[in-house]
Amino acid sequence: MTAKEFDQNFDDGEDIIEMLDLSKAKRPLSDQKKVSIDLPIWMIELIDQEANRLGVTPQTIIQTSLAEHLAVNNPS
Repeated sequence: MTAKEFDQNFDDGEDIIEMLDLSKAKRPLSDQKKVSIDLPIWMIELIDQEANRLGVTPQTIIQTSLAEHLAVNNPS
């Protein structure tokens, strides 16, 4: 299959998943590095409360908050 045929299949809304080799698929900018930060107890308690309210982990709250802050302050 040529790239042009592949693109046409995609554009036509056909299922192209079987045509892909997903064994090495990777999200861009998904590499991670562990960091350690000290936060005041009141902040941790608020993060935990929000996580419980939304049914997610505290890590998700922190990551989402940082991503939103960075997106607002560094628009691409």
